[in-house]
Amino acid sequence: VQLQASGGGLVQAGGSLRLSCAASGRMLSSYHMGWFRQAPGKERVIVAAITWSGSSTYYADSVKGRFTISRDIAKNTMYLQMNSLKPEDTAVYYCAVINYSTRNAINPNWGQGTQVTVSS
Repeated sequence: VQLQASGGGLVQAGGSLRLSCAASGRMLSSYHMGWFRQAPGKERVIVAAITWSGSSTYYADSVKGRFTISRDIAKNTMYLQMNSLKPEDTAVYYCAVINYSTRNAINPNWGQGTQVTVSS
């Protein structure tokens, strides 16, 4: 499956953004999926995940209560709604197929991701 993340931008602290991850080639509903981010000088980390059925989700402690992962099966697109953004959320965000148990990406093609910048 080919994935393309989009929707990033510049926002003030406390603001909101919605990221999209459009899939082509295969149905998103066939996979466990995750959103990752990489801040400058730091490792790429997972921030949210959703099972193939949509029945379970995972959030990193740093985003719990502020971010929501979801999918639109008809549009074959996954979303990350980000509210109450903080400057520390500034990063390049990526989407990938994952192993839900380990939270690791499976054969990711990270591409350019989408830049989220939160100003204070």
